Amino acid sequence: MKLIIAVIKPFKLEEVREALTEIGVQGLMVSEVKGYGRQSGHTEVYRGAEYVVNFVPKIKLEMVVADSDVAKITEALMGTAKTGKIGDGKIFVLDVEQATRIRTGETGEEAL
Repeated sequence: MKLIIAVIKPFKLEEVREALTEIGVQGLMVSEVKGYGRQSGHTEVYRGAEYVVNFVPKIKLEMVVADSDVAKITEALMGTAKTGKIGDGKIFVLDVEQATRIRTGETGEEAL
């Protein structure tokens, strides 16, 4: 099993969710986060005053999936979250040792 963490632009969330649902992703955790990378913030004007926004709002998606699904999920994420501009985000894939469904006690991929 793998944990896929994707950090995307907020306006892409619904499009990404639809694409993931179409390929069979059944569970998804979504968090509103702030951060910076190469984009390293930007300047905005508010009431005539210019100020620097150091942390850019993003959406963090987390899903635990079967090893065999990682490639198609990564492709779906890249295809729908990409705008071609700086700040499109990142995808991380980590190993998951164990998963347990609390209600039934199922473990491993059956718990997904």
